[in-house]
Amino acid sequence: MAINTTWSILDMDRTTSSGGVFLVRWACKAKSDGTPSYDYSQSSKLETTPDPSASDYIAYTDLTENDVLTWVYASLVTTDEEDVTETPAEAKARVELKCSTKVQAQIDTASANSTGMPWAAE
Repeated sequence: MAINTTWSILDMDRTTSSGGVFLVRWACKAKSDGTPSYDYSQSSKLETTPDPSASDYIAYTDLTENDVLTWVYASLVTTDEEDVTETPAEAKARVELKCSTKVQAQIDTASANSTGMPWAAE
């Protein structure tokens, strides 16, 4: 049974006059492709400080989901005890692994347990 992950932007808040996005709600969902299907979703918020004068500023009307997901992946980057900083791709993979692991645990639990009654087995 394969487990697939999907990232999505759930919603965004912006300043109407400038179009600057200051809050992004995102989710990473892992789902098994079997029957029954198992899933797990991690969601959170990303607060931003839009700067229309910045060279990398993207106007609200020009934003794509991929642009905003790039912000999300960058926001997930962590630094470990040795001050080694992961890349946005590594941060994305870490969250996907966490979600996939939760789904795999559901699959493992379901396959280790059964339902039914011994007198109704026939």
